[in-house]
Amino acid sequence: MAQFHNLTIKEIIKETNDAVSISFNIPNDLKSEFQFIAGQYITIKKKIAGKEVRRAYSICSTPESGEVKIAVKAVDNGIFSVFATTLLKNGDSLEVSKPEGRFTLTPNNSKNYIAFAAGSGITPVLSMIKSSLNNGASFTLIYGNKTVTDTIFKSELDNLKEKYPNNFNLHYIYSREDIENALFGRIDTANVNYFLKNIYKNSVFSEAFLCGPEKMIETVTETLINNNMQKENIHFELFSTPVDNSEKFEIAAGNTEITVVLDDEETTFVMSQKQPILNAALDEDLDAPYSCQGGVCSSCLARITEGKAIMEKNSILTDSEIEEGLILTCQAHPTTPKITIDYDDV
Repeated sequence: MAQFHNLTIKEIIKETNDAVSISFNIPNDLKSEFQFIAGQYITIKKKIAGKEVRRAYSICSTPESGEVKIAVKAVDNGIFSVFATTLLKNGDSLEVSKPEGRFTLTPNNSKNYIAFAAGSGITPVLSMIKSSLNNGASFTLIYGNKTVTDTIFKSELDNLKEKYPNNFNLHYIYSREDIENALFGRIDTANVNYFLKNIYKNSVFSEAFLCGPEKMIETVTETLINNNMQKENIHFELFSTPVDNSEKFEIAAGNTEITVVLDDEETTFVMSQKQPILNAALDEDLDAPYSCQGGVCSSCLARITEGKAIMEKNSILTDSEIEEGLILTCQAHPTTPKITIDYDDV
């Protein structure tokens, strides 16, 4: 179960006008807790204006560096992101959970990777790139932003291109600036095909990693598959809650007796089927794990061992994982008179 540790901030760097990177001091006795795989994230817990806020942020440093570093970009009405980019300073402390997440890359020096990232979606991908290059693999990055000044980690990426000219291919796409040696537009079907069918028509990519808004991920995934990449070799992570434009999700109006297994303890209570399982557990003062509460991360993952549930949204779990009983409890509603969910068995 997620355990939070009080970490002090080692350094805050202003990366763009509205984004900062934050690195943490990791005490020697916690170094094993904060080992991670490239692509994973940490959850930060902070009380702001009397309200506890939890947010997940991907790690942009590499496992080999021994450093835990994240990037935070301010978003409209973002409670923590605005706080982090305007008020947080070196030496402050935050409650931080150990790394987790399923959007990961363990480098293989015989593989040729490609990634498509937009905006702050570069954060986990940067960790993957550096780890891959450090281990002798090849990497191609297509990185979309509005303008050059909006481009998080541009200097670091350019330096990597200079350091690894034979192993690292770097391409920028800007939607609001026409820049020499960069494409104008967005990461859309036409531009993805431009790279796959022209520049890299003689290349075979082992795996693809996508991080950005839902529309971009859907478009790139479809285009990669149309260019003969197997779906199981395409990995993605959303950096915001997906927008659901479908008809309103129909939820039953009944009640369910739910048993929650958490930290080797069982708690049974009655909940409304209209309420997400995570919310019901939190209302019972259970310390259930969570972060985004929007179905984007996997912090609230649990397994159904009795009964059934349906999820409003799911952009993370595969069909086989759902068949095994895994659910995102922030999106799951029980549909049977009784249900048992186990947070420990994931």
